[in-house]
Amino acid sequence: MVVKVYGPLKAACPQRVLACLLEKEVDFQVVPVDLESGHHKCPDFLAKQPFGQVPFVEDGDLKLFESRAIIRYYAAKFDDKGPGLLGRTLEERALVDQWLEVEAHNFNEPVYAAVMQLVVMPRMGLKSDAAVVKDCEGKLEKVLDVYEKRLSESKYLAGESFTLADLSHLPGLRYLINEAGMAHLVAEREKVKAWWEDISGRPAWKKLMVLAGL
Repeated sequence: MVVKVYGPLKAACPQRVLACLLEKEVDFQVVPVDLESGHHKCPDFLAKQPFGQVPFVEDGDLKLFESRAIIRYYAAKFDDKGPGLLGRTLEERALVDQWLEVEAHNFNEPVYAAVMQLVVMPRMGLKSDAAVVKDCEGKLEKVLDVYEKRLSESKYLAGESFTLADLSHLPGLRYLINEAGMAHLVAEREKVKAWWEDISGRPAWKKLMVLAGL
């Protein structure tokens, strides 16, 4: 069965799902969704994803949205394939979940706001708000300081093995470094920089970047 992933290859949340599928060597088909034309807000798409967001996946009779829920599902479904992305013990799984929550609520929110200001709005011919950008940068400095400390204690966020906790950060970090002009936030932190170089060098992520033309 081929998993259908609805969403643009270059969008962050679909990339989170695709990176997981590539790590697990699961066959998938990308179904493009044109966000600029508002396809994700059209009735046919809203029938699949009532909040009008990407990605959305179809896997046989299963229809699922929310990228972090999707990666948890596939990491569990194919736990015996590829790397163990959920953690091997109950305690490891708790740490994976903890850092996934941190990524979603402490890291992703200021990243999203910064990318809107520095990448999306200029493409739309709109001026970014310097105060919002500064606020986002301040929040990210605090978050990444926490990561620096954590990564001085373990190789990865949830322990000594690469898991969903690390994978989930890849799209946001790529935007910060390559598109939002905030690479210094990573470069200035020795452990965070080494972590980024490690996880972004994984074959699955490199393959996704080639597929996305990035």
